[in-house]
Amino acid sequence: MKPIITLPALLAVLAVLVLAGCRGIPTRGERQARHEFGAVASQYRPGQHKPQLPVPTSDAGLSNFLAYALLNSPNVEAAYDDWAASVENITVERSLPDPQITFQSDIMEVVNTVMPGFMQEFPGPGKLRARSAVASAESRAKYFAFENAALQTAFDLKQAYYKLYFLDEQLRINRQTLSLLNELERVARAQNEAGRVTLQDVLRDQIERDRVRTDIANLVDLRQPMLASFKAALGLMPGQPNPPVPTRLETTAINPDSDELLRIAFARNPQLKAMKADVRATEAGIALAYKQRVPDFSLGLMADAKAQPTMFRPLAGMTLPIWRDKTAAEIAQAKANELAAKARLSAAQIQLTVDFAEQTFAYRELGRNLDLLENQLLPKARQSLEIARAGYLAGTIDFFNLMDTERTLLNFQLAEVEARTQREIVLSRLSLLIVGEPPAATGLFLDSGTGRSASTQISKQEMP
Repeated sequence: MKPIITLPALLAVLAVLVLAGCRGIPTRGERQARHEFGAVASQYRPGQHKPQLPVPTSDAGLSNFLAYALLNSPNVEAAYDDWAASVENITVERSLPDPQITFQSDIMEVVNTVMPGFMQEFPGPGKLRARSAVASAESRAKYFAFENAALQTAFDLKQAYYKLYFLDEQLRINRQTLSLLNELERVARAQNEAGRVTLQDVLRDQIERDRVRTDIANLVDLRQPMLASFKAALGLMPGQPNPPVPTRLETTAINPDSDELLRIAFARNPQLKAMKADVRATEAGIALAYKQRVPDFSLGLMADAKAQPTMFRPLAGMTLPIWRDKTAAEIAQAKANELAAKARLSAAQIQLTVDFAEQTFAYRELGRNLDLLENQLLPKARQSLEIARAGYLAGTIDFFNLMDTERTLLNFQLAEVEARTQREIVLSRLSLLIVGEPPAATGLFLDSGTGRSASTQISKQEMP
């Protein structure tokens, strides 16, 4: 029996196998995206594995906890994986469709022809490049989403850290006040035993002391949800042990009144950058929509394995983009997407300006309040308490005025702690979420150039 597969057919099969291992030509955008992804991956997931996490201890600086959070946060990891998928999608979009192996046979009473073949589709000129441009811009937007997720995680950690730190300050103040009230009760009892005051003074002190004790219990209880927020910001699961809390306060030194800082915010803010990338993606989408007017082509070759000599049958095809209303709709859709993306960018720029103005006002207001509390109200309240205490012992001031003076001092102390807490949170929001300044020593963000100029206005300070 004569073999069905002849030499030409065998060569055709080998050609298919060779072509199956071919690689396309990367576009410039694809090469850049892979280079940038590799630079971040070498720090964030070297060897596609989570790196050794720093060991957080109470003596470690805040930067140690920030590095831990950024490397361990599931939100950051999800944004990173989305970015990784978008980089791979560039290769998918710029590649030719998979070739096809075809087979055709003429059969009457017997098999007359056996014709294996090979078919390849070729999108119209410029289509693959346009698709690659769209995918590259979308990948760029995904990177900035990753950057934004990292900044949000850093902000969540710093916010939880400041609240925990200043909660401990509130506990310290209330416990000092409780100690003061215990001393005042002894004074009131002594005055009562000497017949100078009634037992009412002792009862008033006990009422105030019970109130402060309740405040202390509430603050101790509040520490648990705050610690849970701190733990969540570190990316720790509920079943894992609670992390230690830094004992040193690190503040953010920043000049939020500077017009230069707002300019840096417009240049660095990752949400704005993502929206700008979306605009570029829609612009590339318009170019791709216009390419739909161009027909696609297909070429193929079949060989009759039974014919002697071998008969070849070339194949060629071309799509006919005759549905003009469909093409016009695709172009109109792409243009509408571009207008929408630009409008969202403009809205975000306006909102960024508003947010910057609100946060800088809050910073200035908190600064004025702190100055008033630290330099005016607190010194005078302490002096007033000493005078009231001496006056009570001398019998010139009643216990009600003494307690009112003590309560005023306590309120001023707690207000000072609250103002310091809010100021640090405002500074963190400005530096991380609005300005987009990456946390120091993380190495996860691409160097955009503007970060170097921003670092002259934003720095870390460590305080005991």
